[in-house]
Amino acid sequence: MSHLKRPSSSVNSTDGGQASSTMITGNKKSKQQPLAEALDGKQNGTQLFNVEDENGPDDMVLDVKTEGLGGESALQAMALVGGGGGSGTAANLSRKKATPPQPGKRLVIKPFKDKPKLPTNFEEVTWSKIKEAVTAIHLKQPVSCSLEELYRAVEDLCLHKMAGSLYRRLQQECETHVTVKLQSLVGQSPDAIVFLSHVEKSWQDHCDQMLMIRSIALYLDRTYVIQNSNARSLWDMGLQLFRKHLSACPEVEQKTVLGLLRLIEKERMGETVDRTLLKHLLRMFSALGIYIETFEKPFVECTADFYATEGTRFMQQTDVPDYLKHVEGRLHEEHERCLLYLDASTRKPLIATAEKQLLERHTTAILDKGFSLLMDANRVSDLQRMYLLFSRVGAVELLRQSLSAFIKAAGHDVVMDEEKDKDMVPWLLDFKARLDTVWEESFFKNESFANTIKDAFEHLINLRQNRPAELIAKFIDGKLRAGNKGTSEEELENTLDKVLILFRFIQGKDVFEAFYKKDLAKRLLLGKSASIDAEKSMITKLKTECGSQFTNKLEGMFKDIELSREINESFKQSSQARTKLPSGIEMSVHVLTTGYWPTYPPMDVMLPHELNVYQDIFKEFYLSKHSGRRLMWQNSLGHCVLKADFAKGKKELSVSLFQTVVLMLFNDAHRLSLQEIKDTTAIEDKELRRTLQSLACGKVRVLTKIPKGREVEDDDSFVFNDDFTAPLFRIKVNAIQLKETVEENTSTTERVFQDRQYQIDAAIVRIMKTRKILSHTLLITELFQQLKFPIKPADLKKRIESLIDREYLERDKSNPQIYNYLA
Repeated sequence: MSHLKRPSSSVNSTDGGQASSTMITGNKKSKQQPLAEALDGKQNGTQLFNVEDENGPDDMVLDVKTEGLGGESALQAMALVGGGGGSGTAANLSRKKATPPQPGKRLVIKPFKDKPKLPTNFEEVTWSKIKEAVTAIHLKQPVSCSLEELYRAVEDLCLHKMAGSLYRRLQQECETHVTVKLQSLVGQSPDAIVFLSHVEKSWQDHCDQMLMIRSIALYLDRTYVIQNSNARSLWDMGLQLFRKHLSACPEVEQKTVLGLLRLIEKERMGETVDRTLLKHLLRMFSALGIYIETFEKPFVECTADFYATEGTRFMQQTDVPDYLKHVEGRLHEEHERCLLYLDASTRKPLIATAEKQLLERHTTAILDKGFSLLMDANRVSDLQRMYLLFSRVGAVELLRQSLSAFIKAAGHDVVMDEEKDKDMVPWLLDFKARLDTVWEESFFKNESFANTIKDAFEHLINLRQNRPAELIAKFIDGKLRAGNKGTSEEELENTLDKVLILFRFIQGKDVFEAFYKKDLAKRLLLGKSASIDAEKSMITKLKTECGSQFTNKLEGMFKDIELSREINESFKQSSQARTKLPSGIEMSVHVLTTGYWPTYPPMDVMLPHELNVYQDIFKEFYLSKHSGRRLMWQNSLGHCVLKADFAKGKKELSVSLFQTVVLMLFNDAHRLSLQEIKDTTAIEDKELRRTLQSLACGKVRVLTKIPKGREVEDDDSFVFNDDFTAPLFRIKVNAIQLKETVEENTSTTERVFQDRQYQIDAAIVRIMKTRKILSHTLLITELFQQLKFPIKPADLKKRIESLIDREYLERDKSNPQIYNYLA
């Protein structure tokens, strides 16, 4: 029985003016005199009783003082001092009774006379009991003692300062067992799976046994191990022993690693393996702290060898889409492997190794073998897979370069082949749309790829200077011209937006402007525009792209058309029109501002008398309204509607002015030769031949050529075709006016080059006027920055020489490479 010493304490309770107090003292002598004097029994009804007068030095004194309590209540108060809550409750209830005062009592508890001593063989007896239990645990036998008894035994040894010896003895027992267990694995089954099962069983047994031993010796773990920094916890001590003796058995360790590597390789080859076994053994390596050195390094090396061989073989045997799917699957498998049984630290080197062997080594071969095929076939999903895989190995730049090379190569054959000019713009639009789809869905709108597509397209479209710009203008003309059936306004707007993207890539926008203006003029003057709203929408788009200066003339053309409509209305209501106009003729005149419209060469023609009269009357009216202006009639742009009587009925013929003049001749003659028509109409020879060819050799043959043939020869004669028939009442024969002649094309191109020369001259003078003195190199550099169309240095040098000849500039006398501006 342990010796009881407690410090003094007091418990006070007050109820209804009465009080009871219990005092526990542990001092050597009880000082009763002051207490007796202070508590006079006659005054307060309290009396002190001495159970034993003399107390020993280690006696415990219980001093009980009651006020207003009877004998029974006094006993209950004593029970409160040493008892539980039940007696205390009774005391509280008894204090409420009105009983006469009772005397207090003092109890003294005596200590042991002799201090208890441990038995002489206490440590050995206790250890033998613990050792027996540990041995039984190692042998997987029932433990004879209860776990609580074993725990108390360990606690007793620790309390009596025998913890160090106990720790060393436990360590020795565990080490002996681990040594025997691991030695038993040497020379085990050659079958990898069987051997790994034995290792896994040994490890699992070791873990279970150490947990059991630790639960028994938990008090040792929580006291001795914490107080001694050099001592490991029992669990860590078990791990250290297992690691030490596993390293001492290199055959077991190496055989385990090789078995694991062989199992993983089998799984990669498609066989089913015991993943739980792999997981447990790899967790064993991790717990022992030898995972990286013992397993991870050889595992990563084996992975590199495996995938290096597989990557080379698959690249030779499969096409690129299948290879990319295979690589994607392999990377997913390795990621799953990390989640299922590999340590988390292995994921990064493992995935990096697989990516290097399957992807990084073959990026160039993949691009050379399959990128163009994927782009041609528009394999969006495969291209997306390629982009994602290349992103993992930092090969996106190679992919971007391949994209640029593909665009340039694919478009080169189309742009440079003159025979494909007709299909160039539709092909470019379709090609750009496909590239945009690939960029959005496969390359995830990567900004560098967008710039690559832009740069490659700009290079592509400008391979042939001027021609693509001209073809784009003609494509727009074809879309905006009347006769495009089945195209809604929304579809037309979408098409114009797409064409505008190609327009942005054009360097020679002045060429586009020239041809677009020429075609727009024909659409407006001949009434062939499909939609004025669409025309104005296109002008707005061009204005947004290039500024108002680019579209000033185009907007001026629309203003002229609107003003001409008002002038015609005013003319019809004028007195000249009502009194002087010949009957049976209606005429509409477009008054054009020379600066806005394309330049047309004047073409003379002998008009019928009625048309001459009409022109003179209109001229008189217009000049009366606008004095000082000069009217010049453009006969090549005129068109008429003629009423014709054929044997099988009347028809209306929509024809050009030249066709009108030729057909009117057959009112007075049945047959005319080419020379006779030429002398009568005064139409230029080439234009006359085109006109007669359209009337006699086209789909609508109002005249009959003698002899028959596709070309108009000098000796040919023409007869009015009285037997002409057609299902429609109004027949269009003036399509020839919309067709562009070689001369028109050449003159338009020459006009663009002439305008460019003026722009170069103006830029040179502007720069030199500001700088006064400038070297040739700097002048050329600034000109390239200012001029918006492609130009060669040789052409710039010619313009500089021209300005020197015209005394705008001069060469410096000391250095001919420097130019001086002449004011």
